[in-house]
Amino acid sequence: MASSKKAIYAAILGNFAIAVTKFLGAAVSGSSAMLAEGIHSLVDTGNGGLLLLGIRRSKRPPDENHPYGYGKSLYFYTLVVAVLIFGLGGGISLYEGILHTLDPGHGGASTASVLGITVGGLTLNTVVLGAAIVFEALALRTALQEFKKQRGDTPFFKAIVTSKDPTTFTVVFEDTAALAGLVVALVGIHLASLLHMPVIDGIASIIIGLILCGVAAFLIWESKKLLIGEAAAPEIRDDIRRLAHDDTDIASVERLLTMHMGPRALLLNMDLRFRDDLDANTVEAAVDRLERAIREAHPSIRYIFVEAGSIARTRASDAGASAAGGPPS
Repeated sequence: MASSKKAIYAAILGNFAIAVTKFLGAAVSGSSAMLAEGIHSLVDTGNGGLLLLGIRRSKRPPDENHPYGYGKSLYFYTLVVAVLIFGLGGGISLYEGILHTLDPGHGGASTASVLGITVGGLTLNTVVLGAAIVFEALALRTALQEFKKQRGDTPFFKAIVTSKDPTTFTVVFEDTAALAGLVVALVGIHLASLLHMPVIDGIASIIIGLILCGVAAFLIWESKKLLIGEAAAPEIRDDIRRLAHDDTDIASVERLLTMHMGPRALLLNMDLRFRDDLDANTVEAAVDRLERAIREAHPSIRYIFVEAGSIARTRASDAGASAAGGPPS
């Protein structure tokens, strides 16, 4: 997570500088696509701050009102980031693009004087977008490298779907959407100028808005799954069952429930059946032994609750239910 924070800090500074430059370019040329890109960079700047806030709040220790800690705060702030990308980034870009498409001539000045030098809007936009593409490409490369460290040999999209730390893949998708939007904006303004069709600039803004809305919808879906509670990976659940079966005092695992309380905080609830010849002290020792083995194998499992029963008690319960005239529940 420390590496993610470094990437987020760099993204905040870069996005803010790029946003200011894009807004200047939009003011000079009146480009709708450039304005959409400026809004996008400004939203990304704020989103970086929200991700940092989410990371900070998720590290707060458990207290009386939140006994399992604040790990899910990270999922909440990731959801807020996705909603902002959808509403502010995508929504305003769509609105501005539609407005510019319906009225292609509502742009601003086409030239500006900077330190006594007259600069055309197209030239300024090209320079701004070209520099932004380079910076965004470098940021995306860094984000992909960090995500590769996290996912290991897991395929890219599978790692995104199964990841329980949304900060890294959120930055990856934000940078990807930003780079795609920059390319669309650059192509849009040049086609509009080359073909003398200002409407193309508005269409480019609409495409940027659709890209942002698509990315935001995916992030909202992934954040929702994490926020309502996802189980541990199948490999972890299978290994917990294996550890239980390897203990000779444990007869079976009747139920195994897990839930992520944060990227590296798991809750585990197990219903175990022990051999019917064990006394209470032996059962307690077996439970302690299993908990130690689970924590050693999977340090992310912070909270373990075990419901213990014996085969003899289970059979007695089933026999009582049968005598009452109904099948065992």
